[in-house]
Amino acid sequence: MSGDGLAGMAVHHEALNVEVGNHIVWNVFGLSWNVDTILSTLIAGAILLGLGFYMRAHLSIRKPRGIQLFFEAVTDWVQTQVEDSMGVKTAPFVVPLAIALFTFILIANWLALVPTGHHPEYAPPAASDANLPYALALLVIVSMHVTGIRKKGFRGYYHHLTKPYLALFPINLIEEIVRPITLALRLFGNIFSGVIMVSLIALFPSYILWAPDIIWKLFDAIIGLIQAFIFALLTILYFSSVKPAEEGAH
Repeated sequence: MSGDGLAGMAVHHEALNVEVGNHIVWNVFGLSWNVDTILSTLIAGAILLGLGFYMRAHLSIRKPRGIQLFFEAVTDWVQTQVEDSMGVKTAPFVVPLAIALFTFILIANWLALVPTGHHPEYAPPAASDANLPYALALLVIVSMHVTGIRKKGFRGYYHHLTKPYLALFPINLIEEIVRPITLALRLFGNIFSGVIMVSLIALFPSYILWAPDIIWKLFDAIIGLIQAFIFALLTILYFSSVKPAEEGAH
């Protein structure tokens, strides 16, 4: 076999052995802890809290700037969506919940823009580990069911499972059960695909690696923003199921 053929096979073999989804794992108390995911989550949470306290200390009615303008824009959008879908007074905590989810997921996704130079990275985008999206999805769906039962009662809230026909109850029940799974996998799949792309781009020769890396990082930042937006919007839409039946009632 020619040298070119062997070289081609070597490159192909290297491409097939691209490792993604690896984590820095510590075994503590008989449990495996993905330390990189925990670290990313803590960093994103600390940044979010830091921005919140900073904005609170520098609030200005006459001359709002930077972070305050960002939070005000997000708050106005969320309040509008909640009011249109269910009424703010129906579940007022949905506004801060959606805002917190949007900003937290956005910051967590944008951690991918800061490479650590280690494999696995010390602080990858936390949503690239399925554990975090599942936890966020369960938080949203469980809160939705609890709120719905409190507002409408058990029978009143779950009556929608028999609509439009009682025969569709099994299908509606399955749809209700898979909600947290689809909500989590939508976020996980899009962020994890970004991790795969970064791993593939790393196979480029070093002298041209910077170009596709920069282009993908910019694209990845947009994907992170869109996925945070979609997760927050779906959270609001899911909570719309607790909207009172009476027209205009809150």
